[in-house]
Amino acid sequence: MTDLNWETVWVGMGSNLNQPIKQLLSAKSCLEQSEEIRALRLSSFYQSKPLGPQDQPDFVNAVCTFETQLNPLDLLQFLQSIEHKQGRQRLRHWGERTLDLDILLYGNRVENLPQLTIPHIEMLNRAFVVYPMLELESTIILPTGETLKSKTLPTNDLVRLDSINE
Repeated sequence: MTDLNWETVWVGMGSNLNQPIKQLLSAKSCLEQSEEIRALRLSSFYQSKPLGPQDQPDFVNAVCTFETQLNPLDLLQFLQSIEHKQGRQRLRHWGERTLDLDILLYGNRVENLPQLTIPHIEMLNRAFVVYPMLELESTIILPTGETLKSKTLPTNDLVRLDSINE
């Protein structure tokens, strides 16, 4: 893998079970320990209502960006292994979870594979993704050539949590 180029990746992070903030910080630590990942930056944490069933706790979300040598499918597998390690179970669609890690952007790639779509198909419809991304970089250019800033959403119930991701 040492001959591969480093690509900039954006990953959405979310949790609403088993101490969500601790879950996100643990995932960050796992990412930082990988030799195929460097220059990781993490947004603030944001609290939001669940998108799916409302009989579950609020989510804590963040976005991280980093450079990687892993190809998109290997990165997906690595992210899923972190989810599994932290007890991820898929009980119901849009349901509660200890950890959810989603590839949002991978360089300028556009992929439409059975197990992975890049850019993430719902990315621009989720304030808990867009605002943390803009916090990290206000001039993100999407693979379509549009800037992310032109896609801002109402904040609705999104609440930025104070500096707890240190």
